[in-house]
Amino acid sequence: MVRTGGGAAPTGPTLAVVAREAGVSVPTASKVVNGREDVAPETRRRVTEALDRLGYVRRPRFDASKAPGLVDLVVHSLDSSWSGAVLHGVEEAAHDAGLEMVVSAGLTRTRGGRPERGWLDKLTTRGSAGVLFNLAELTPSQYAWLDQHHIPFVMIDPVLEPPPGVVSVGAANWHGGVTATEHLLALGHERIAVIAGYRRKMCSSARVAGYRSALVTAGVRQRPEYVRYGSFDETVAHRRMLELLDLPEPPTAVFVCSDKMALGAYKALAERKLRVPEDVSVVGFDDLAEARWVSPALTTVRQPLSEMAATALRLLVRMMAGERPEGTRTELSTRLVERGSTGSPAGQAVRTLRVGGGLSRPSAEPLTDTAPRP
Repeated sequence: MVRTGGGAAPTGPTLAVVAREAGVSVPTASKVVNGREDVAPETRRRVTEALDRLGYVRRPRFDASKAPGLVDLVVHSLDSSWSGAVLHGVEEAAHDAGLEMVVSAGLTRTRGGRPERGWLDKLTTRGSAGVLFNLAELTPSQYAWLDQHHIPFVMIDPVLEPPPGVVSVGAANWHGGVTATEHLLALGHERIAVIAGYRRKMCSSARVAGYRSALVTAGVRQRPEYVRYGSFDETVAHRRMLELLDLPEPPTAVFVCSDKMALGAYKALAERKLRVPEDVSVVGFDDLAEARWVSPALTTVRQPLSEMAATALRLLVRMMAGERPEGTRTELSTRLVERGSTGSPAGQAVRTLRVGGGLSRPSAEPLTDTAPRP
């Protein structure tokens, strides 16, 4: 069943039970639930843990139908062009739908990037009719909270696989990984590495799976040492690229699973006085503005971020109207954008052979001087 915020009236332990579990008074527990500041940090921690452990559900104070024009967008942060593209897509779609939007970033996060319970409670106070979560990682109790409070929500590029029935929108990450790797194979590369983000993140595992699939289809040996994980951070990608360059047989090409990470790879290559693409070819993922600003401009897999966000908003509008989407997972297509960061392996010419999917690719051979000699 699709989660749309509908369901039976909230049930669960009373505030008195929560207070007893946390070893505090009922008024103190009430202050925590209502987001009051005059509570000691340790006391707030005990009460919050008791709320989550017992599955306490705060009774809604509003009727969402009385405020149908307000939706919340919760983003991981606002300090990147990635988030800017998402915000742009939601803003345009919300304008077309005649909706107002509240944006929350950073302050809604605690350990592991999970939205604070206090922020969730504020939804009931301001009367939001629906929520979009971007790059969010919700706990089971938070999913239950949204469902029990009858608040429709849609996940944009969720960190982990959502529970059954949760509506989400993402990109075709597996296909993007295949496309990036096939592009490098077509140029003659066989020593192809991948620098991925968090191993447990859905998009990371899908992109690496696509990379592996393309190598298998092309009959190219997979090298475990060529697969590196980290985070979607430029500094970590810089370290991973240096590790790859220190291998006895370093790669001639690298698929980096985000454009921001690719900047770290560029930095590492420059430090080793290696040229892009003459010495090492680089493919990114996202097609952010930074991909066009670097030199050489980055070949990358375009992820339709604004379109994903707009699609999520339109799905949310339907759910707010009581409709159920036909499916719970919507994936938008990705495509390769070729620029100047990829080329054939250094010192090699190419010849065409067949690879998977009916595509052709050149196979690298040493350059030879075939001109007549005097």
